[in-house]
Amino acid sequence: MPTRADHIESLLSLSHELGAEPRKLAILGEGNTSAKLSADTFLVKASGSCLATLSEADLVECHFAPLLAMLDRAKIAEQEIEDELLASRVDPAARKPSVEALFHAWLLTLDGIAWVGHTHPISVNQILCSGRAADFASRRLFPDQIVCCGVASVHIPYTDPGLQLARAIRDGVLRHIEAYGAPPRVILLENHGLIALGLSPQAVQAATFMADKSAQIFIGAAALGGPNFLDSGQAERIANRLDEHYRQRALNL
Repeated sequence: MPTRADHIESLLSLSHELGAEPRKLAILGEGNTSAKLSADTFLVKASGSCLATLSEADLVECHFAPLLAMLDRAKIAEQEIEDELLASRVDPAARKPSVEALFHAWLLTLDGIAWVGHTHPISVNQILCSGRAADFASRRLFPDQIVCCGVASVHIPYTDPGLQLARAIRDGVLRHIEAYGAPPRVILLENHGLIALGLSPQAVQAATFMADKSAQIFIGAAALGGPNFLDSGQAERIANRLDEHYRQRALNL
């Protein structure tokens, strides 16, 4: 059974991989990561810290309950959100959690989800800042994209970061679960970035890297007359192949 120290080590390793400058997935204070510790608490990147250089001091352990409660409050002022974020900390002396801890908290309550990584890849954002965002989210180009990113991604129209974005993500993910019977591997936020989620840090890393590769292929195909998508039957067949399930297990996805 992984210990808290194991989770910290794995979360730092994942953060450093996602924040590595040559990958062009996040710079400066962009992006955030999280890991579920128990039914009551999770670790999340502190506000303003850098994924590439994240240290244990930049991680904040938060209680789920006060953050989840905010999602259902009819009226809540910005200062109240700030106060609840600070109050959610297990250690009152810890740094302030990112405001995006709100969507991390909700995603980590889903069945089969224990790790989340949010980045702002240049390649992906070129599409998410264009009129082709919905196409990129709903359609697939090649088998490995399906293996690592799922048969479809959740597409969230632009919403300001914070509580409203967390609510929009919740609504979009619930629709996806109703349609496909399981949580998504990738959530795409228009004019913002990418969220990858999974049972392991390897799953988050694989989905992020493959989404980046998929975006580069999409952009290249668009420049050559338009993407040649797999049809829905082909995508579903690949998603349900026994050999692809074996590969997912081998890759700890």
